[in-house]
Order: sequence, then structure tokens, then C-alpha cells
Amino acid sequence: MSILSSFFTSTTTFTAPQQLRLLIAASVALLPLSAQAVLPSSMQAALSKANLSADDISVIITPIGDKAHSRLPSAIKVIDSQANVNTYTEANTLKVTEATPDNHTNKDAAAIIIDKRAIEQQDRKLQAYTDDPYTYQSLENPPPILVIDESTTIRYSNDKTANNQQSSELAQRPLAPLVSHNPHILRTPASTMKLIPSFVALDTLGADFVWFTRVYHSGLIIGNRLHGDLIIQGSGDPKMTHARLEQLLYQVQKAGIRHIDGDIIIDSSIFKKVSKNPAAFDNAPLRPYNASPDGFLVNFNSVGIYTYPLAKGQAKLSYTPQLANYQLPSRIATRSANCSQASNTLAPQWQTDKLSFNASLPESCGEHLFYINYPDAKDFAARVVAQKWQMLGNTLAGKVISQEKPYATYHSAQNTERYQRVATGLSALPLAPLPLVSYASYNLTEQIYDINHFSNNVMTEQVALAIGSYHNDRENKGSHSNDTSAANRAVISANTSANKSNVASLYHFDQPKATDYPQALQQIKHWWQNNLHSAPPYLTNGSGLCRDCTVTAANLAELLSFAYRHPSFDAYVNSLGVAGVSGTIMTHSERLPDSAAIGRAWIKTGTLSNVAAMAGYVKGQSGQDYAVVGLINTKEALNPYIARPVLDAMLDWSAQQ
Repeated sequence: MSILSSFFTSTTTFTAPQQLRLLIAASVALLPLSAQAVLPSSMQAALSKANLSADDISVIITPIGDKAHSRLPSAIKVIDSQANVNTYTEANTLKVTEATPDNHTNKDAAAIIIDKRAIEQQDRKLQAYTDDPYTYQSLENPPPILVIDESTTIRYSNDKTANNQQSSELAQRPLAPLVSHNPHILRTPASTMKLIPSFVALDTLGADFVWFTRVYHSGLIIGNRLHGDLIIQGSGDPKMTHARLEQLLYQVQKAGIRHIDGDIIIDSSIFKKVSKNPAAFDNAPLRPYNASPDGFLVNFNSVGIYTYPLAKGQAKLSYTPQLANYQLPSRIATRSANCSQASNTLAPQWQTDKLSFNASLPESCGEHLFYINYPDAKDFAARVVAQKWQMLGNTLAGKVISQEKPYATYHSAQNTERYQRVATGLSALPLAPLPLVSYASYNLTEQIYDINHFSNNVMTEQVALAIGSYHNDRENKGSHSNDTSAANRAVISANTSANKSNVASLYHFDQPKATDYPQALQQIKHWWQNNLHSAPPYLTNGSGLCRDCTVTAANLAELLSFAYRHPSFDAYVNSLGVAGVSGTIMTHSERLPDSAAIGRAWIKTGTLSNVAAMAGYVKGQSGQDYAVVGLINTKEALNPYIARPVLDAMLDWSAQQ
């Protein structure tokens, strides 16, 4: 009798979910030794060409699900418009149509056709316009490369009963990995680690979860003037872009406030001591991927610098967002040079009250956009809020103050002459019981799209920290998508407590739990121990921008298999880039033009100086779905352009099955 069958013939009784978790773990661990040791010949050849050894890589390729009931999105067929001009639109834009299945891929009942040339054209435009296309796409939300009509996409049920029934049926026959090579060796995952907090958030918070940034006031509003302070209560929203912040402040204006006699207080206390030195990881403090998380994160702490060529060796500069009381140069000298990585060659430097450039701009940049990270998230938020408030035609008598303290703490701590002067007037009145504005974020499904598609580090940190803040809140009262009912409950609580306290405001009674990294990461570990069987990975942050973080291929394979059967799998898999089509895996088709995985693999990539990694899902040509994980670590610096073809070969081989 096998060890696997003994799970169900022993006297121990397992529930259906427990059986499923045991089978997932067993399918990874219990397989013939020959299958564990052998890599496909194409991967072996790629390893040899990259001068890597089999010891440098961990690989798991595991069949998941049933051929007759694939849960992956429709396969995408990428065609060459030069071979068939009829498929290319006159406007040179993507044409997305429903494909007719051919004999070779008869399982692709609703394959999608898109044009390779249009993908390449859009990518060239993007690369020419900015040296940081992923930050640009996260901030500005340009039309995605792939837009598919709802009617052409295979959808799957989010009904828990149906999914539990399917999971129970699948649990009757566990599928052993086709390849399992070094599955339990601890590796540095780089950005494939983003798969962990993004899925844990989906499971604990829900795909429809939203963050609410609320605005309160003290004192009294007379006419359009606030005699008191305006308080912005940060929620940890991962994507409060400059444009959305402007909308938030415009809503305050529409609510009747144009002039503030007090201060604007930004309360970012939902996250405690999460700021980091942006130079600590790789001595590149200006790169947006090194931005610090914050309870009130604005525009990823990044400024977009636009360059416009002028005559006589000059270029015009403009900035988004603008910063209040901070000098930003409007012109710069140009020189003959390549525009590649202009943000590095300019050597910008944030000084106390101004931005300076220590080099001239390459002429070849033309009209170009690059981003630089501001070193202090709280000072950045304060300056942007002050500038946006003024830009809307409003006035502020006091200052914008951003700190990790609730308003009550701020208020009681004031010993300034101004506070002593206004405390006896209208400003001394308590906080209003309800928020003036409650501003909803993008939902979690939309947020993790940016995280996994564009590998956005600081957004991942915000989501990981949110797991620590909101998981109990979600369990106690459901999704934050119904903010009004939450407000009503809290106001009842506030009014009930009014006799015991002089404060009766939603601000004090409906705050999520303040958290820090140790608490948030402990919550992720706790989730892992409750839902999966492999030993939890070791995380020191959420994004994978760490060299001491470790996971195994078995960790990620088990997570991917678990997620495949989850009601929110739709949101999860669609957050991943599509091989040869979109996201950080788009260049797969450039490295391996004839790969069978083009349009058939949904992948998160990871890259550090000594790490190359890929993990996600592949739709095999037989109709079988696969969870795939490949982690390459070396002791010395690794050329990712040499190492990635090894992982490309893994995707190609999987898609051929």
C-alpha cells in the first residue's frame, strides 16, 4: 500500500479541504526519484549554454485540474500581420478576435487572436517614451496591450459550492509532477515572491476589497471656510496616484470647504515604522522600485520628469506632481549622448529645498519621461497635498503635517502659540462624527494586476501590510465595499460611548488595526500554516526586494495549486503577465520566437543580481493545465539575459505537453 493511499485508509478522518491540502502536498513530495532528478533536454541544453549547473536551479512542473474543465483563461494565438495582412487594422492597433480551433489545439475552444506587430509597435512606443515603463503604466493607466471582450473570455464560477464540488472530484486522483528537480532547496525568489502576499490578500480580504481614505474636520464650517483642522486618515491605499489625490481634495471642496483656518493633518498611523532607507538595498535611492511604503502613500513617492527639446542646446522640464515650496528647475542643458537610462546620467539630487541635476540631458531623449523616487514619503505627501489644494483655488492658513500619529495625539501634543490661540475658539470643537469624504480605492483585483503584471514593489508592500491591518476587520464585518453600513455601525458605537468619552466620532471607532512588518508577515505565516502543508517561506518584506528572503519551489508549487482551486482564481491568474504578450514576461517571444508557451503561459517573473525566476501557470497543448516554478540562484553575479532562456525552455516544454 502506498503512503498516499494510506492517508485515506487510516482510521484518521479528514474533511474534504484537509484531503485536498494533503493531496497537493503529497503530489509534490511523493513521486518517483527518476522524475525528480531529470530535467527536460531543452532545459539541460539551455543550462549548459548559460554556463550554469543543475545545482543552480529548482524546477517543479505539476499537472493541475482536469483537461475537460480548465480554469485558465483562453489561450492567446499571436499571429504575424506581415504573413496575413488582413488581420492587421488600418490604425495599427491590436485586433482581438475569437479564433477557430485547429486540429492541433482542439482543446482551445475559445482561443484569442492578437497581432504580434501591434504588440511590438506599442512596446517600442512605450520604451521610447520612458525608461521606466512599468511605473508609467501603474501610475497613468494607459490602455493595456491586450484588451479582450468579455464575451470572448472563458469565465469560471465563483460559486463556492461548485468549486468545492470540483475540488472534491479532483481530489480523487492526485497528479504527480512531471518534473521535480531540487524542490526543497531554499532559494531567493526575487519578485516571484509577490505571488504570496497577493494571493493571501485575495483569500483573507477578498477580491472586491477596497481601501477607504476618509477626511474629517474639527471645528466648524461657516460658509466655505473651515474654522478648524482638516484631517486625512490614511488607509494604506496602494494606489493613491497624484490624479486620485486631486479627486479626493476636489470632493472636499465640493463638500463645502474652500478655505482652512487651521492645518491639514495627514494621519498615516495605520502603518508603524515601515519607512526604509531607499539606498539600503542596491544603492539606487532614486529608482521608484526602492520607494518606502506608508500609511498615506502618494504617487508611489515618485515624481515624473518630462523633457521637451528646445533650441540652442536646451530642454524644457515639467514635473508631475508638483511639490509645494520646493524648487524644480524648468530648463536643462543638452549634450550629444544616448538617452538610455537618462535618470542615471542626469544624476539628480534631492536637496533641502530644491532638486538639482549634476549632468546635462542627452539630446537623443527628445520628448521623454523618467521617474525619480523622493526620499521621504511623509514629506512628499505633505508637499503634494499642499500643492494640489492650492492648485484647486483653495487657501490654507496653517501647514500640511504628515505623521504616524492619530489626530487626537497630534491635537493634544500641540504647544505652539497658534494652537493656544485657536484652541479656545471654533477650532476647539471636537471632530465631526462622520467623515466629510470617504474616498474608495481601486479594488484589490485591480491592485494586484499592477503588482504582478508590472512587478510594483511598493504596492506589494502596501498590500502585505494591509493583511496585518485588515484581516480581522474583514472577518468581523465583511468587505469594506459597504462603507456606509460600516460607518453606521461605528457611529452607533460612538454614540453609545459618548457618555464615557468626550469624543464621539467614527474617526476613533472604526479604524483598522495599526500594523508593522513583524505583525503583517506573522499573519502571512499564520495563513500559510493554516492552509498549506509545506514549511512557510521566510519573508522579511512582501515584494521580494530582499536577499535574505527564502522560498522553495515546493512552496510556490503548493501555493499555485491551492490558488487554482480558489473562488478568486480568476483575479489571481489574470494579474499575471502573458508570455509573449504582456507584463514582465512579454519578451519571452523575443528570446524564444517559436515557443509553444507564447499566449499559453501566465507568469510572474523575478530578477536580482544573482537570481532569475519564473512561476505561474501554463496551458498545455493537450488541454492539461500546469503549475510551473523555476528558481535559479548563483553565488556570483548572474546575467539575467543568459539565465532567462533556461526558464523560457521550461515554459516551452510545459506548453508542448
